[in-house]
Amino acid sequence: MKTAASTILGSLGMLHARPNTFGELMRVIISPSQVVQKAVQWASKGFSPDMVLHMRMMANRPVRARTAAVSCIQKAIQISGLKGTPRVALISDTPSFVKEMKQEISEFAEVTYFDYKSFAKSFDLEMNGTDKPLEFRSRDWGSAPRCAAFVDFFLASSARHTVITGAHRRVGTTYAQLIAALAAANRHVHEPSGANFTFLSSIHSNLLVDGLSTQAGWGHAWSRYAGPLSCPRQAHQCALTPLLPHAWWDGRWRSPTARDVRRLLGYGVSLSDTGEVDEEGLASHCRSREDHVKRFHLLPPYKS
Repeated sequence: MKTAASTILGSLGMLHARPNTFGELMRVIISPSQVVQKAVQWASKGFSPDMVLHMRMMANRPVRARTAAVSCIQKAIQISGLKGTPRVALISDTPSFVKEMKQEISEFAEVTYFDYKSFAKSFDLEMNGTDKPLEFRSRDWGSAPRCAAFVDFFLASSARHTVITGAHRRVGTTYAQLIAALAAANRHVHEPSGANFTFLSSIHSNLLVDGLSTQAGWGHAWSRYAGPLSCPRQAHQCALTPLLPHAWWDGRWRSPTARDVRRLLGYGVSLSDTGEVDEEGLASHCRSREDHVKRFHLLPPYKS
């Protein structure tokens, strides 16, 4: 039974065989509106990209991040075994970074991205972003209108072979994870083996001075490894990334930060230095909690 379940759902403990739970759910549940689909077709020129690079830059443009991303794209081309000129879609919250990145890779790739201003002008639509000084939300999400993020999402999720996630600070955001998951699910429809789809994380060297400590945060793929066991002072990394991010209870050799240890302890989850959960302690914590049920009569008792 366990073998049959692993065949259907994947294996949580194996990096390359974790189930694509969210991707399969999204493939069934969500779909783009007609306008979004039209924008995706316009941006992609009717062809699905071979790979997608998503960079969350928060209005920053560090050279190291760009260099690492170029190297990761080249590695992805080798992994996928693509022949000829690959089609690469660029997604970022920082439009100026997209233009710089396009210049970097145009020599060996056909580049596409969604320019919402050109699209709006071509179809006489009103899509207003913000060119005002960047406040918190604009720095976090970018200056483009929110609808552009949906176009980027569905453009990126049409990737045929690879999704690469990179960032100025934290790599593997929830947005990037969902893009990769849906892209893999879409690819699985056309190629049931799913063997030729890869999710990669491009982590530039400045983020690795103190290991993965800068990747702390609940919504990021590498947060479970951000503690003291992560190796410091590494070169640029282009790391294979699971479509379903690891949770603390999925396996061994996590590296929790002190903050994560304190947070999880509040839920009764005691972690070792290698991220292993004290199962007996958790069970004891659950048994110690009392259930409190209060009943309220909304209507008076019925009398015959």
